Amino acid sequence: MTLLHRIPPILRGASVAAIGIALVLLVGLAIGRWPFDFDRSIILGLRAWGGPRWLPGVAVDMTALGGGTALTLIVAIVAGLLFVQRHWLTALAMIAASASGGLVVAFVKAQIGRARPDIVDHLVVVSHASFPSGHSANSAVVYLTLAGLAQQVTPDRATRRYVMLIAILLVGAIGCSRVYLGVHWPSDVLAGWSFGTLWALAWWLATAKVRATIRDAR
Repeated sequence: MTLLHRIPPILRGASVAAIGIALVLLVGLAIGRWPFDFDRSIILGLRAWGGPRWLPGVAVDMTALGGGTALTLIVAIVAGLLFVQRHWLTALAMIAASASGGLVVAFVKAQIGRARPDIVDHLVVVSHASFPSGHSANSAVVYLTLAGLAQQVTPDRATRRYVMLIAILLVGAIGCSRVYLGVHWPSDVLAGWSFGTLWALAWWLATAKVRATIRDAR
């Protein structure tokens, strides 16, 4: 079985979707201008709807799970556990993927400099540029990379699928919360999801390759 065929099915499907989304955004940007029409429609529609009384608080709590503090804690705790279990390669890959991914996102945001949405009030305080969504991209980088690398060291199939499914749902909820709170255009979130997913795939492939090389050498 080749390395590509060993990619977890859920991660493979998410990566195909990420490529499709990235292509749609690139084509849309080439023939149109942003914010796209659907960006405005979705934000205005969500704000007009509002949702149940408890939803804004839940959105704030959910968006915090994609912030720098929460992601740093997750990486530190998980990497520590992996070190304790002597999964050295997985732990180092987790740290490297998260740190480098965050740097790339910050660089792209600074280069593009897209303004935040100004058509609704922001329900949380934000700073810096809008594209891509840092919360969406970085949460995908951390949670999907963690779930992907866990596939390589977790023997139970049901556990592997559960971890990957939870990671995808969590990343999805974090991205949606950014749009609901009015601090990101939907296309910001789509771009963040795409980047983070493909970043996680790249690190899965790289780590699996290194793991196979080490195994062959032994």
